Amino acid sequence: MARSRKVGSHKSGGKKKNISKLWKTKRRTKDLDQIHDDMKPGVAEKLLHQEVDYDIAGNAQHYCLHCARYFIDLKSLKDHFKTKVHKRRLKQLSETPYTQAEAERAAGMGSYIPPKKLEVKTQPLDEEMK
Repeated sequence: MARSRKVGSHKSGGKKKNISKLWKTKRRTKDLDQIHDDMKPGVAEKLLHQEVDYDIAGNAQHYCLHCARYFIDLKSLKDHFKTKVHKRRLKQLSETPYTQAEAERAAGMGSYIPPKKLEVKTQPLDEEMK
């Protein structure tokens, strides 16, 4: 049998694209240091009380601040707070974010100070939002 003319099945439009890179970044979430920035009081208020956006799940009214995820309704958000995924994320966020000063200390430009633990609790819910 002769080979078909089209060899690669992942080529689109004749351009060579790195599809493995596209797959790795398809479901990319926020990094821990970005979430620490979002947890600051002013930014957290804006994220928890967003305007209605019909393009986002649940019209952007039910947002988990620690996991950076939107949920359809209040019940699914409450159920998410009880899951392993959320509890694991809270544990990851309990360490302070890595800083440049810490990197310099690790490289021998100062004495090592172990990272401090932060107390991270699940966000409060507004029950009147139904």
